[in-house]
Amino acid sequence: METGRKQGRYLRVLAQLHELTLKTNDPVCRIATINAVLHHKMDHFFWTGVYRLQEGELRVGPYQGPVACQVLEKNKGVCWSAINSAKTIVVPDVEKFPGHIACDSRSKSEIAVPIINLKGSIVGVLDIDSKEPENFDEIDALFLEKIVALIYT
Repeated sequence: METGRKQGRYLRVLAQLHELTLKTNDPVCRIATINAVLHHKMDHFFWTGVYRLQEGELRVGPYQGPVACQVLEKNKGVCWSAINSAKTIVVPDVEKFPGHIACDSRSKSEIAVPIINLKGSIVGVLDIDSKEPENFDEIDALFLEKIVALIYT
């Protein structure tokens, strides 16, 4: 998607999500709503979901798309890299990412954004896959970080 068009769409989605997430303080409700809106508004998203950090494991939470891995192998893959580095990870080609976990072989690129609660602790990761290589960039990272911040506000 062309950069200007993508940025415009994210601005509209961010405004919509800001209004929708004000309706509840429940983070799971907010996550489910965020996933649904992103998945259906962003054409280049194939799988949109959250892995929650619970008892030292990354366990699948609310998501949109094909069946997901239930628990991600510890310290392996894109999601754990985002958790361990405490920063957004953009992967243009998942085949070239060391230790990539292939929950669905149709995924070709990925972005993972850590979710931080009000205490400043990482509690999960927003994970989005695309069927196309090089589908995520700094615009996605910038807006998805703003969107993830809506979970705990």
